[in-house]
Amino acid sequence: MQLGRENFIFGLNRVFSYSPEGGTMQSRRLGCGHLSAWGLGCVQGIMTDQKTEKSIARKGNSVQISPLMRLRILATSDLHANLLAWDYHANRVCPARGLSRLSRLIETARTEQPQSLLLDNGDFLHGTALGEYVATAAETSGKPQRRHPVIMAMNHLRYDAATLGNHEFSHGMAFLRQSLAAARFPIVCSNLCFKPSRGKPLALPYVVLQRRCLDEAGNPHLLRIAVVGFLPPQTVIWEQRNLNDRVSVDDIVTSARVLVPDLRKEGVDLIIALSHSGIGADDGGNGAENASQALAAVDGIDAVIAGHTHLVFPSIDQTTLHGKPAVMPGFFGSHLGVIDLELRRKGRRWVVAGHHSETRAISQRNPQTGTILPLVDDDPAIVALAMPVHTALQTGAAAVIGHTSQPLHSYFALLSDTPALTLVAQSQMHWLRRALENTDHADLPVLAAVAPFKAGGRGGPENYTYVPAGPLLTRHVSDLYVHPNSLVGLRVTGDDLALWLERSVSLYRRILPGPQDQTLIDEDFPSFNFDMIYGLYYRVDLSQPARFDARGRDVNPKARRITDLCHFGRPVLRDQLFALATNSYRSAGGAGFAATTPAHVIYSGQECNRVILRAHIAGGAMASGQTMHDWGFVPMPGVSVVFESAPQAADHMQDVPHLQIEPLAWQPSGFRRFRLHL
Repeated sequence: MQLGRENFIFGLNRVFSYSPEGGTMQSRRLGCGHLSAWGLGCVQGIMTDQKTEKSIARKGNSVQISPLMRLRILATSDLHANLLAWDYHANRVCPARGLSRLSRLIETARTEQPQSLLLDNGDFLHGTALGEYVATAAETSGKPQRRHPVIMAMNHLRYDAATLGNHEFSHGMAFLRQSLAAARFPIVCSNLCFKPSRGKPLALPYVVLQRRCLDEAGNPHLLRIAVVGFLPPQTVIWEQRNLNDRVSVDDIVTSARVLVPDLRKEGVDLIIALSHSGIGADDGGNGAENASQALAAVDGIDAVIAGHTHLVFPSIDQTTLHGKPAVMPGFFGSHLGVIDLELRRKGRRWVVAGHHSETRAISQRNPQTGTILPLVDDDPAIVALAMPVHTALQTGAAAVIGHTSQPLHSYFALLSDTPALTLVAQSQMHWLRRALENTDHADLPVLAAVAPFKAGGRGGPENYTYVPAGPLLTRHVSDLYVHPNSLVGLRVTGDDLALWLERSVSLYRRILPGPQDQTLIDEDFPSFNFDMIYGLYYRVDLSQPARFDARGRDVNPKARRITDLCHFGRPVLRDQLFALATNSYRSAGGAGFAATTPAHVIYSGQECNRVILRAHIAGGAMASGQTMHDWGFVPMPGVSVVFESAPQAADHMQDVPHLQIEPLAWQPSGFRRFRLHL
């Protein structure tokens, strides 16, 4: 028996808004007309279903009702518009991603347990070349995006609800509204608050799904399931250029503590939290980015779907969050989260009496060869939905825009300047110099801070940029610069630059004199926060402790790793002024770098950095791939460290002849280990 899907109560027939200043919650009645305006598709309206409830009660009077009922929750997260098992940067099949593959696992899980819900935890619209193509096509044509292929695929799979991720806002509010307008499932976000007179909300604060379920004896019962959703509060910083002052995002745990008790008073049976947030610390902390563990501790929440950090949970070390069932289903469609609940009647509602959580992968890696092996086939229906955009994208991505005399890759981008990042930095410096002409800042020396977006890590050994020598294609530009950030120029001092670099080199673990093969990279530090500043010369003293931790907290204020900081052979003075080219994410405070307040901004353009890079290449200003190696490590004779990179990195060690690198063994994770002599 499939769950009855015809009955919905959105926000218990109300829209709630919470005022942090007043500490009060207000509500207003919501009519069916508002649903279509919010883009909830073909939802039939709000139904109290009293007739169904009375019918079930009459059956219950004549039949002995079993005390046990089962419900399955299926979850996806961080799909990032990966509809197909395809890597658009490398232009090849990638069996570890794709909703078209995940669809098969969803089908199997539903067959095993028909009483199930399918939920998505956010970041579903953007993050691949396909998602960028859809958004860019809409912007270029000026036509509303009425049929986003991701939404069409989610409709086909009959999602029951979804929440918003921070990347949903990456192409602006208008595009997001247009995309969500076709959704035939409710969108919830409980801590997203629109400021007065700023239009209709994008999402409901919560939704209550009414489902008719059978207990083990075959007797029907009406189950009321509340779904709430949460964004990281930092979203307003990361997406500042798109959100401006139109919305605010409240603390996750605080919002839940206000909302959950009211839902319980309304008599819901279960509360499922869609938390687009990592697991994080136990207490969460006010304004914490990763608060799913603290969220699970909120009394009244029954299950948590976590995400955002692209990890997989449960793990060997931990299977629940505060004793409650939870899943984090990877990223790009790599896993399906499955939570099985056993429910028993307690008073007038059903409660969780037992649970089991797991994730199911669409692929596995051969530990001997490192090859990814598919575990499921494509769903032809999802492939058909994606194919028109996929075909158009591939045609445009094959256009030749320039040439490179040597490979551009990120295999060693965490150890040295690389031709790939040099090219990105040159494009930004060139653009900013022109933008500052005829301004009060025209005489400032121009520098550029750039980071490798693809350098292994959680993305696996396939997560590296690689552009072969020869023609540069449109798709290569997306490989070199993944995110849709725009260019920002900052007015900074020598002190600011030193602090910026100290934050960046927290990537490295402290290396002690003497021991061999110490681990170099802190695996908790994302590579996109490892900024190198082009135009400066400096050395990194790994024997010193890091000043900042992986989250950007100043844990050792007296620590100094950056030495010999120079500009054109001269020491950088503390109050010396520079113009620093960076991106909109970083300048808005992303990752906590120095000098990123509005007062430091001297240029803020609407041009996407990817567009700037493409124009730089198409204009014939393509670099030869040479780099000056203007930064490196303070020598530590007799000391070696180990790091991981893609297996193909062994074929490109000649690209970094100034580094003493030797290849070591393959790892079961698919990475290859290397040794670096300091």
